[in-house]
Amino acid sequence: MNKKLLLSCAMGISVATGTGWADNVPALEPPLQLSDTHIMQKIRTAARYLLLPVQENEENARVNVVVDNHVKQTFNIRLAGDKVDYYVPLDLSTINNGAALLDIVFNANRRTHGNVRDFTCWKHLKYSETFDTANREKWRPLYHHTPPYGWMNDPNGMFYKDGVYHLYFQFNPYGSQWENMTWGHSTSKDLLHWTFEGEALVPDALGTIFSGSCVVDMDNTAGFGKGAIVAFYTSAGTSQTQSMAYSIDNGRTFKKYSGNPIITANIPDFRDPHVFWHTETGRWVMILAAGQEMQIYTSADLKAWTYESSFGKGYGCHDGVWECPDLMQLSVRGTNRKKWVLICNINPGGPFGGNATQYFTGQFDGHRFTCEDSGETVKWMDCGKDHYAAVTFDNAPDSRRILMTWMSNWQYANQVPTLQYRSANTIPCDLDLYEHEGKTYVGRRPSKELIALRGEPVLKTASTISKQFDAGKGAYEAVLDLRAVKSGRTYLTLENSKGENVKMAYDADIKLFSVDRTQSGETDFSDQFKAVTVVPVHRSLSEVRIFVDKSSVEVVDGEGRLSLTNLVFPNEPYNKVSLRTAKGSKAYITIYELKP
Repeated sequence: MNKKLLLSCAMGISVATGTGWADNVPALEPPLQLSDTHIMQKIRTAARYLLLPVQENEENARVNVVVDNHVKQTFNIRLAGDKVDYYVPLDLSTINNGAALLDIVFNANRRTHGNVRDFTCWKHLKYSETFDTANREKWRPLYHHTPPYGWMNDPNGMFYKDGVYHLYFQFNPYGSQWENMTWGHSTSKDLLHWTFEGEALVPDALGTIFSGSCVVDMDNTAGFGKGAIVAFYTSAGTSQTQSMAYSIDNGRTFKKYSGNPIITANIPDFRDPHVFWHTETGRWVMILAAGQEMQIYTSADLKAWTYESSFGKGYGCHDGVWECPDLMQLSVRGTNRKKWVLICNINPGGPFGGNATQYFTGQFDGHRFTCEDSGETVKWMDCGKDHYAAVTFDNAPDSRRILMTWMSNWQYANQVPTLQYRSANTIPCDLDLYEHEGKTYVGRRPSKELIALRGEPVLKTASTISKQFDAGKGAYEAVLDLRAVKSGRTYLTLENSKGENVKMAYDADIKLFSVDRTQSGETDFSDQFKAVTVVPVHRSLSEVRIFVDKSSVEVVDGEGRLSLTNLVFPNEPYNKVSLRTAKGSKAYITIYELKP
């Protein structure tokens, strides 16, 4: 889609360049019914878009866009049967002479709903010169990346080049539930303000576009040009295979490699290639999810790949499918040593149900990863309910390892109470390693760019309090100072006038931190949403940073030793804070308005 005509997205808020349907475009012709489940709709217009009405509780219809007797595009969409929840745009700008045929097949059980010709979608199909993406969602975040419309899940292909961060993501342009996997694309200069750039990779004859990665090929090893961006992704067709594409305009547009697929295997869950340059061996390395293990391949030219080894059997949690790997070297705090970290996202199997991110520490020699822990050791990067598909940016400045994740859970991601869009990304965090009681752990600290969002403190107080504050539109950071907490429990509650709340507790004696969202607001869309999540603390806490947005609460230790990421859907911002400590202890709270 053309971002100049459609929209831009900053801080997760969509801004439309137009606000309605054009008055000078013709009406559509009546649909042509061919059977109980088959409709054809002719299109003859020079308008930019056809706005398609969606009803989420309908089933998918299969749409072939036929131009000059050839199928130009195929997608699934929940066309409205008796009411319209929202619209999505079909871009007509590439259709010759504005003429096409939509060949639409409904699921066979549609006939139980009556005559498909009487569905309300035919009354509401509209031509338009613009597509209005002005925010219509009370829970759309203010400082987290979201798609301007439609569904989003895994972050994909993240890289940095020439002062710009590029974030690709699993995207459904034709509805706000999972379907039609495409790579959407957003860019940022500061990891906080994002501009939507449209669709980067779209489905083709090999399948839809599942998750993957991008690398900056500085030395032209692939022959596409010095500094070319090379994308690796899973083609999800009849089987899952690995494909590549390249860009010579800094990731704005891609050309798919004519030799796809580049890797195949007789494995059902075979996906999510993550590629990086290994300096010591002078080769590219790919780590790839393959069912219940990770496979490692190497290449000199990014095209021909050699299988090297596998990792996973007998290690970590295997209660779900392994997905979205990453492999990197990190420094160990307070030492001159480095170790390797293998990130393994898993669904289900998380500590509190659904998806989560586990990881392994050890060594990598360019061919094989060796874990330093025993097989039964499980390390979770985040113990909340909504931290998944965690991967890092390629080529980040100053050798930083910047991580972003999908902030949701497959248990209820399709049901959360938004319609215009679904899902956001977490705050960016920088990774390193720290040691505790003989083991090595990943430290996940909020990226330094987040400090720039802070305004003046709207509340600053200590010890036992219960006080209202100006929560603005619901975007703020609460900093909890626990240095004077010696023992016992410290309780912190964020609440609104409706009694909706998030309760947090730190037990200094047994070193546990918990977040209770059971009364956080809207929860009845899923019986798996209510939860109390708990994380063990490695040594006493000194500072906890709590990032609150309109639909999320992220709790991160200032030293990166704990992380709890949870969605919430309050009906108004939490604007009252209660803080209570055990006798003999004191805690201090400072709340900063965040200014997107």
